[in-house]
Formats: sequence, structure tokens, C-alpha cells
Amino acid sequence: MPKRSLNLAKAYTLLEPGPVVLITTAHKDRSNIMTLSWHCMMEFEPPLVGFVMSAGNDSFELLKASRECVINIPTVDIAKQVVSVGNSHGSKVDKFAAFGLTAKPAAQVKAPLIGECYANLECKVVDTRLVNQYNFFILEVVKGWIDTSVKKPRTLHHRGNGVFMVAGEVLKLPSRMK
Repeated sequence: MPKRSLNLAKAYTLLEPGPVVLITTAHKDRSNIMTLSWHCMMEFEPPLVGFVMSAGNDSFELLKASRECVINIPTVDIAKQVVSVGNSHGSKVDKFAAFGLTAKPAAQVKAPLIGECYANLECKVVDTRLVNQYNFFILEVVKGWIDTSVKKPRTLHHRGNGVFMVAGEVLKLPSRMK
């Protein structure tokens, strides 16, 4: 099969593994939502997640100050809201009100859950050694919530430049992992 050279700026479009998520943060009297797709699982028990967050984002300062957030996992049902959140700036708009998203209280962090998302992971920052150089946070999931009525969640996966895939067919293959 013939191949051509890949523009390295597009390498992430081949590797982006997880769903687009909405990160909620809160500190003092401020809260924010941001759209994020640059994340990865790092460990299973305890569950550790790493993600890159731009220092230019309002949520960056809120996360650094509070050291906690919620990773909210939306489905395609609210795709337009997810993209609109990502295309707006928290210092200029209340994203909950502007995009019709419902803030719900979390159990172990101050950042709110988003009621319209099918799953929510309450997280605490456990490692900031890579934040100054790479804007990379490592978080521990301390509480999780899932809507059990959603049997086959159709999550969004960012491919770059406004292009998304929707999770579809599920394959179950033999595995030794539990």
C-alpha cells in the first residue's frame, strides 16, 4: 500500500484516543467549563488521568488554585453545546447559562458536575511537576458518576479542525484484564 509523508502537526489526529470531555473548575466565587480532548488514562487503581490544558484558558488558573475539577463526559446529544463551550471564553460568558447546561453539586470536590453529561469524574490534582513546562496535570479520580439508563453512549472524538467522530460499533474480544 503506497504511503505519503505525514504533516507532523496532524499526528494527534491519528492518536486521539478518548472522548471529548467538558472540564468544570471552581475557585472562590468563580466557576468555568472548558472543552478538552487532550487526556489519557495513566493508571487503573487508583485511577489516574493526565491532561494538557492551555495556560491561556480561564480554567487553567482555576485548576491551579483549587487543585480539583470534574471531567464530564458528554454524548453526541449535546455536541453543539460542547463545541460552543470550546469556542467561547469563560471571562466573557457564564457558560452554564449561555449553553443551557445544569450545574449539579459534586460529592468530593467544589467544581460542579454537568447534569446533561452521561458520566462525571470528580478529580483532585496529585502531581503538578509537568505543569510549568508542558501544562500537563495529573489527577486522581476520587468519585465517579454514570447514568445507567445510557446503554450505548455515543461519545464525541475530536479529529482536528472542527471534525469529530462519534463512537459507534462495539467489539467484545477475549481479554485477561478484569
